[in-house]
Amino acid sequence: MHTLSLFELNEHIRRIMALNFQQPVWMVAELAQVGESRGHRYLDLVQKEEGMGEVIAQAQAAIWASEFRQINARMPQGLLPLLQEGLELRMLVRPEFHERYGFKLHITDIDPAHTFGQLDLLRRQTIQTLREEGLMELNRQLPLPLVVQRIAVISSETAAGLQDFREHLEGNRFGYAYDCRYFTAAVQGKNAEAELMAALDQVALRKDEFDVAVMVRGGGARLDLMTFDSLELCRKAARMPLPLLTGIGHEVDESVLDMVAHTSLKTPTAVADFLVQHNLFFEGEVLEAAQTLEQVAVNTLKFAHLELDRTHSALQYASRTVVRQSAYDLDLIGQKLPLMLRHYLNEQHQMLDKYLQLCQSLHPNEVLQRGYTITMKNGKSVSAPDELHAGDMITTQWKSGSVSSRVSD
Repeated sequence: MHTLSLFELNEHIRRIMALNFQQPVWMVAELAQVGESRGHRYLDLVQKEEGMGEVIAQAQAAIWASEFRQINARMPQGLLPLLQEGLELRMLVRPEFHERYGFKLHITDIDPAHTFGQLDLLRRQTIQTLREEGLMELNRQLPLPLVVQRIAVISSETAAGLQDFREHLEGNRFGYAYDCRYFTAAVQGKNAEAELMAALDQVALRKDEFDVAVMVRGGGARLDLMTFDSLELCRKAARMPLPLLTGIGHEVDESVLDMVAHTSLKTPTAVADFLVQHNLFFEGEVLEAAQTLEQVAVNTLKFAHLELDRTHSALQYASRTVVRQSAYDLDLIGQKLPLMLRHYLNEQHQMLDKYLQLCQSLHPNEVLQRGYTITMKNGKSVSAPDELHAGDMITTQWKSGSVSSRVSD
C-alpha cells in the first residue's frame, strides 16, 4: 500500500475541497471569539446542540482586511456591531484548506438581516416570558416619591451620556440639589450583563438610601444595546425595590429593559430633565397650595370683617332700639306710677281697715260686752279647769268689774 506524506495528504484534501466548493456557500454559526490583527478579523465559530448548549461543531474563519472594508462600507451601521460574541451570523464563506495552515473558512459577506431577525425573535420571547411571569408592570407599580433627591446612578465611567446627565442635573437653572451615588458597570460588551446585574444588586441592598435608581448610557447601534434585552437583566430590573428610570441613549428602538422600567426616557439628558421637572412640579404644587391658602386666609379675613361690620351695625341698631324702648317704657312708667301708687296705697288702707276691724272684733272688751267673763290666775287667763287647784286665788272679770275668789274644790 502506498504511503502518503502529510503534505501529500493535505494537498489531496485541498484539491477535493477546491473541486467540491468552487463557489462560496451561505452558512449559519454562532460567533464564539473575535480577534484582530493588521486589519484582518479572525473568528472562532461554533454550533451548539439546540436546548443543550453543548458545542457540536467548530471552525476558524477569517475576514481579510480588504473584504472587511468592503463589507463594512455596505452596512449603514458598519460591520463591527455584528462581530460580537454570542451572536448568530449568516455568512457567505469559501471553505479553504492549506497544506501548512489547515482548514479555514474565508468569509466574503455577512447577512445582517439574519442576525437582527434572531435578535428580534429572542426579544419577543423575552417579552412573552416577562409577561407570563407578571413582571412587565411590576416596577411601574412602585410610587415615585414626591421629591427625588437621592439617586443611585448605574452607568459606565466612560459612557458618553453620563457626563451629560451629571452636568444637566447638577446645573439645573432652578438650583435643585441632588445627591447622586454612582455604581460603575459596563453598558456594552460581553461583561455588560453581569456587571449591570451586580450593580442592581448593590443598589437593592442599599434601597433605604435612595429615592430612585437610574440607568444611563450614550447612544449606540442597535446591536450595542442588545444587552438591555437580556431576560435575566430585565427580571432583576423589574424586581427592583426602587423605581428604575432608564436613559439608554436611543431615539427609535425600545429595549426590553425600557419596557419593564418604571419610567423610560430616550437619553440621559432626558432623564435629568425628567427629574428636574418632577421636582419643579412638586414645587409648583406647593406654591399653588400656598397661594390657595393665602387666598383662603384673605377671603376668611374679609368675611370675618364683613361679619364684624354687620354685627357692629346690628348691635348699634339694636342698642338704639333698646334705648328707645327703655325710654318709652320709663316715660310710660313715669306716667302710670302716681296712679299705680295711689291705687296701691288705697288697697293697703283698705287692708289695714279690715285688719283693724278684725282686731277690734277679737278684743277682750268686745267679748265681755257680750256677757262673757274672763277667769284669770296670777294675771293670766285660764282656759281649762285642770289649770286650777284647790286653794288657788282667781279673778273673774266682767265688763263692769271683777270679783276675786278662792277655789275650794
